[in-house]
Amino acid sequence: MLLLALKLELQNKEAAYTQISRDMTDLLNRITVNPKQCGGRPCIRGMRIRVADVLDLFVAGLSAEEILEDLPDLEVDDIRAALSTRQES
Repeated sequence: MLLLALKLELQNKEAAYTQISRDMTDLLNRITVNPKQCGGRPCIRGMRIRVADVLDLFVAGLSAEEILEDLPDLEVDDIRAALSTRQES
């Protein structure tokens, strides 16, 4: 019985890690790099909105809601993607 419970717990954790990995991949796919656009700096979904600019807005004190208001082409997941690039460095 204990072995079965441990096996189920392990399967649940593996499924959760797999989902997290998929979510991160989906987010990072929103970040594009094109040498002919914005000097090759990372941008959001091929738009001329640089990841660094989004991060700078946070540093300047804007909330995610304010950034979405100022840059209406952005989506919530774009902001998450920009923030996830910062966590990896």
